[in-house]
Amino acid sequence: MDQLETLESQSIFILREAYRSFQNLVMLWSIGKDSTVLLWLARKAFFGHAPIPLLHIDTSYKIPEMIEYRDRFAREWKLNLIVGQNVEALKAKQTFPDSNATRLQCCGRLKSEALKHTLSGEWPRRVLNHETGEYDIVEGGEPFTGVIVGARADEEGSRSKERYFSPRDQHNEWDVSEQPLELWNQFKTDFAPGTHVRIHPLLDWTELNIWEYIERENIPIIGLYFDRGGGKRYRSLGCFPCTFPVESTAKNVSEIVEELRSGKFSNIAERSGRAQDKEDFSGLETLRRDGYM
Repeated sequence: MDQLETLESQSIFILREAYRSFQNLVMLWSIGKDSTVLLWLARKAFFGHAPIPLLHIDTSYKIPEMIEYRDRFAREWKLNLIVGQNVEALKAKQTFPDSNATRLQCCGRLKSEALKHTLSGEWPRRVLNHETGEYDIVEGGEPFTGVIVGARADEEGSRSKERYFSPRDQHNEWDVSEQPLELWNQFKTDFAPGTHVRIHPLLDWTELNIWEYIERENIPIIGLYFDRGGGKRYRSLGCFPCTFPVESTAKNVSEIVEELRSGKFSNIAERSGRAQDKEDFSGLETLRRDGYM
């Protein structure tokens, strides 16, 4: 097997192991390249069907094209899609764009808190109704304790400390020093009651691997990643007030692969266009300890 086949096989194994080991599973879908590759792998792992519900945390500040892409593919692929949101923080304008929070505080409210309370079922969830094409509001949903995430170890410093099966406490808080050993494909999946577990099937993939796989599989990726005439494109996607494009003329997947292979971005962090990272001198570790994706 070549490198991509080895990575694919490992990720599919992790997905199937998670499905076997945990009852209340959900998979995060941020609409970006990594979580879309993760979704593609899940459909491969389960023979064209994604049996695990998907969760998108909508901050209301996502680039509009991301929401259009989300809804189009959720309907086309018949995905069980759940959307969570911190409605109260948005109503109270306790956000960075409203000048009432730092970027980190805004991420904490609109992402970490929204994720925590949507997973627990404490906050309403919007669930895509495939008959009407609209979202139904569901109150008091069953808690999700296993969360599949498209994080990669090479993406930024705190993610390199993760495990394939990474425990959190009952409040979704992460203790970096309490991560289990994972040796020779032996994974701990039996955790104490009340433990929340994050599962990372893409942990050993690199940014180049992701784009090579997108090219090989012809995965439909959102157009924001490509230069559409202005000499700029997004390398990482997030909320529009805090995410900025990079200088690049790559107009398709092969040109992005070539950029990564040639070293154009070899010394530039993938998330260098994400302004909130610059506020956290621990990388994203401060946010991740509190439940950030």
